[in-house]
Amino acid sequence: MDQPPEQIQSELESFREQWRAEVSARSRNAAGSQRQQQQQRPTPSSQAGSSAPKRNEFANRKAASRTIPQPEEEEEYVQAQSFDEPDAATSSSRTVGGQKLGRQDAVPGKDREPQTALDFYERAVEKETAGKLGDSLQLYRKAFRMDDNVDQSYRNKHFPGRWAKQPPSSSSAQQQQQQQQQQQQQLNPSNASATVPNTAHHSLEGPSSATAAAALSLPDLIASFSALRIEGAPPAIEGAPPPPCPIAALPDELLVHVLRDVAVADVGDFARLARVCRRLAYLVATEDQIWRRVCLGAEFGFAAMHYHWQRGVTWEPLDGVAAREELAVVNGEGDGDGDDAEILTPEELARRRQEESRAATTVLLRKLYGSSWQTMFRRRPRIRFNGCYISTVNYIRAGQSSGHQISWNTPVHIVTYYRYLRLFRDGAAISLLTTDEPAHVVHHLTRDNLALHRGGAGPHHLPSAVVGAGLRGRWRLSSSRDNPDAAGLADMEGDLYVETEGVGAKYMYRMDLTFRSAGKGGGGTARNNKLAWKGFWSYNKLTDDWAEFALKNDKPFFFSRVKSYGIRGER
Repeated sequence: MDQPPEQIQSELESFREQWRAEVSARSRNAAGSQRQQQQQRPTPSSQAGSSAPKRNEFANRKAASRTIPQPEEEEEYVQAQSFDEPDAATSSSRTVGGQKLGRQDAVPGKDREPQTALDFYERAVEKETAGKLGDSLQLYRKAFRMDDNVDQSYRNKHFPGRWAKQPPSSSSAQQQQQQQQQQQQQLNPSNASATVPNTAHHSLEGPSSATAAAALSLPDLIASFSALRIEGAPPAIEGAPPPPCPIAALPDELLVHVLRDVAVADVGDFARLARVCRRLAYLVATEDQIWRRVCLGAEFGFAAMHYHWQRGVTWEPLDGVAAREELAVVNGEGDGDGDDAEILTPEELARRRQEESRAATTVLLRKLYGSSWQTMFRRRPRIRFNGCYISTVNYIRAGQSSGHQISWNTPVHIVTYYRYLRLFRDGAAISLLTTDEPAHVVHHLTRDNLALHRGGAGPHHLPSAVVGAGLRGRWRLSSSRDNPDAAGLADMEGDLYVETEGVGAKYMYRMDLTFRSAGKGGGGTARNNKLAWKGFWSYNKLTDDWAEFALKNDKPFFFSRVKSYGIRGER
């Protein structure tokens, strides 16, 4: 029997009410969970204690992050790499793009899979640094899908206060002035001069806390350590005698002698002694005789720098015509072909060049580096032998679409290759162009491996076979003879000339590079760790012609320390 229409209508109304209540409950639960996830998301705004951004605020925040003023050069964020372990498979050091970089005591957990947007972004930066642009693009996409402000979080974590610096506006300047006036009013409520003996503005503990907490400049801070002594460790148990500290009993003369031996053995360890205590920090910063020994020595200083060719391109000793050009000291001309040329022996020529280099160092010390040996060691261009210079080149080449299928996109190829340049103490050099990554190359970039695998010879199954395509060469630094018309002393130096073998016996390559600084080092900007291109030429020995290479895609070289080369780069 059919139900009356009134009953059917009432049942439909009750069903509609239940359905509406269920839908509204689900929507409230979804909105509450979404707000909770936004509050737990590690964005810079939540870290600062502010509320989670609303949906319509993401576009504005993303646009603001893209318009942040960047440094003049992108290499400001470059971090120097170090290749400490020769065996990448057994090393527990940090993994960067398939490379084992860093020390063995690296932070644990670096090899774990990324979980958050910031983890994906950091992994993408590591891949991009290693030259793997394809992998880095995929990781960048994942990171921005999870959080469209992840680039801002990355800058806040790794470069705080560097990229967000802005000139203070007039309103902020007024606010700072008002705050200073308020602080002054709190310190001096009677608003009286400092000479008035009023207890309202004098502290019972002597100088005010604001004056005592004022930050000292670096020279004043170092000068404040002059009267301090080396203190031993406190006793392990109260009342027990303290453990002995023999170095605290040494007089300053013996202590300086010990520090000088440390600096000659490893100047890096000598600089790190400043972290031990304030007394050693004072000696490291002020003992100029130690820095003089470092600068004038051949271990790490400028005595190992060459401002003349020391050997031939193929590492042969300079003899014959080359010896006459290099061993002749000409009065006025300098080409070694005149009748008034004085032919010198190699020993006499080396002695004269050493005296010339010492005299140039003394002149530069007084006129360019303020008579500070430490400043000269940090700023004057010099070659580092305990590593190699690496240039990572990336460029995009257009591909070709398949003719058998319809595609809306045009394929592209991301090409990556590396240039390696290792310089030796005797004036020799090795140049290598390859697609192999640095972790697979730098430990094998030695003279013995180049001689073993030269021209495709030697066992091909060895990891060192990658060095077989290397080119022998020589290097020297520029001097006043190369830049006689320089405006100042600083412009006379700072260039590096490298000549290597060519594609055949009749060709020779020449690279002109200049020293630059890039990245952030410990406590300050790293100095002279970058070699920028000035020119690249090919010389035909038969026709005496020079042809210049285009440097459209080539990038500068950056220094990377390699532990297997030794502290002084003698291996």
